[in-house]
Amino acid sequence: MKERIKRIAIVLNALLLVAVFIIYNSHSLQRIDNLLFDFNMKKAADNQPDPRIVVVTVDDASLDALGRFPWDRAVYAPFLVNLNQAGNIPKAIAFDIVFSEQSDSPDSDMAFAEALATYPNVILPVVGNMTDVFSTSIAKRDELLKANSILLPYEQFAELVQQAHINRAVSPDGVIRQTWLKIQGPDGEIIPSLAYKAAEMAGADLSIYDNRTDPKKTKENVAMNTITIDYELTTDDFQTVSFIDVLEGAIPADWFKDAIVFVGFTAVGLSSDGGQDTGVTPIEKSIKLIYAHANITNQLLKGSAVSYSPNWSEIILALLLFVLFVYLPWRLKNIYSILIFLAVFSGVLYGQYAIYQSSSLHTNTVYTLLAMMLAYLTNVSLKSYMDSAQKSFVTRQFGRYISPDLVKQIVAQDIEIKLGGDLKLITILFLDIRGFTPLSEKLTPPELVDTLNTMFNMITETTLRNEGTIDKFIGDAAMILFNAPLEVIEHERMAVKTAYEIQQGMNKIRDEIMEKYQCEVNVGIGIHTGNVVVGNIGSYLRVDYTAIGDNVNIAARIESQTKKGQVHVSEQVYEKTKDSFRFDEGEDRMFKGKSHPIRVYEVLGPIESI
Repeated sequence: MKERIKRIAIVLNALLLVAVFIIYNSHSLQRIDNLLFDFNMKKAADNQPDPRIVVVTVDDASLDALGRFPWDRAVYAPFLVNLNQAGNIPKAIAFDIVFSEQSDSPDSDMAFAEALATYPNVILPVVGNMTDVFSTSIAKRDELLKANSILLPYEQFAELVQQAHINRAVSPDGVIRQTWLKIQGPDGEIIPSLAYKAAEMAGADLSIYDNRTDPKKTKENVAMNTITIDYELTTDDFQTVSFIDVLEGAIPADWFKDAIVFVGFTAVGLSSDGGQDTGVTPIEKSIKLIYAHANITNQLLKGSAVSYSPNWSEIILALLLFVLFVYLPWRLKNIYSILIFLAVFSGVLYGQYAIYQSSSLHTNTVYTLLAMMLAYLTNVSLKSYMDSAQKSFVTRQFGRYISPDLVKQIVAQDIEIKLGGDLKLITILFLDIRGFTPLSEKLTPPELVDTLNTMFNMITETTLRNEGTIDKFIGDAAMILFNAPLEVIEHERMAVKTAYEIQQGMNKIRDEIMEKYQCEVNVGIGIHTGNVVVGNIGSYLRVDYTAIGDNVNIAARIESQTKKGQVHVSEQVYEKTKDSFRFDEGEDRMFKGKSHPIRVYEVLGPIESI
């Protein structure tokens, strides 16, 4: 049984390991990892924005005052004037509004262009056309984002402003977690993002975000620059003012001194590039994208970065815990192994959380948790099945013949019950009911069976109470073992005690039978101690737990020479029990098949209460 289960366990664990490896390579549980990542980021957010960042919103109040968007471009000239009042000049004014075409009013375009020419701190967005959709790209690690074409600002504005792209990088689940700090145009030109350009104009040290480690590398290699956005701010955390309030001069000019001003949409239905200007971030389910740009700039100003543990470390951790939870279920009780499993499972979850909180390092533990969970559930199930099968087998083999406590011990100690036997020192008790033949002649079959069962019930209860094992009932006789299958302390004394108590129990039964059927029945008992072969003996079709050997025969021979009500023991039993029981002087007797006499003693009673 054990060997078969172990072979099954080896095969299943190997298959599980292959399955986990396939799942790991397929990234099929990435969504769960994303949920953990988002949770960690949300908990780590400090909600403390850089005070230099100000967001100016094209909101509903501005639309009510200025009318339907797009507005006449002449409105942007006084807007820039109010932002750039003497002594309170912003470091950067970053528009998240596309001005890619000529408007219906050339004069208004000229007024806007003159304002742009006056203030060199203005950034206008460009949009890289990657495929058919030019505003959104799927973020992939270590892959160059190259635009097929670039949608530039209207040519009257293009030479007067700084330019930066507003392409968003969207994860496969639709959440904006990464950003392209730079993209590559069709002619090889490198175009920074709006947030990157704004931080650069504010004087931020961006060298840690620039992966140009070798100036001899090609432009394609140089332009590859993607980071994970470290969201620490929600919409409500930023200083936000309405476009109309700036236009009307309602905002104090010193608000914008050395500031990084983002100008974008918050009104419903408006967007910077003709698409949807609302997205999902790890810490906010619905955010206007102007605040995503502001979050990125806040990160660049702080110099923070989100990093990922290497794949090899995740694989090693998963492999170690897989092996651990293949091993533990077989070595510990289920209650202990499940407590350890829950503790380690919780520890891994908390560990990846704590690591992120302390160092913004994300460790993908989903596949580790999957590996240890599959390993544990599989192996604890196999072990439970084996324990159940073992318990069922032991109960079938011994349940009717030994005490329930001994059955529990056999199961608890994981004793292997296999075909075959071992040499062991045990005490054998043979018992025979005298007077049974004449009794059977007087009783009907049902009465005979009922009477016999009454005697055997008493014998069985007495035996089990004294830790004996009933090997078999043979007609009107019984064979009882002590010290098998489990160790029994003072098994010789327990055998003699059992024999004495059986004789005492027979007194009442004998009187009842005499009164009812006028037949006398008694019990003769013989006991001997010696080495015998004990175990499951038989064939694969039928197995019995029994003892065989010469010493079994001696016990049977001793019993055969007893008279009614007598208990005879061999010298080996006498020597071990003479301090607990009274015996006669003993006599040497010859037995069939023996060349030398065997000294036999009769039990007279206990020396003291037993």
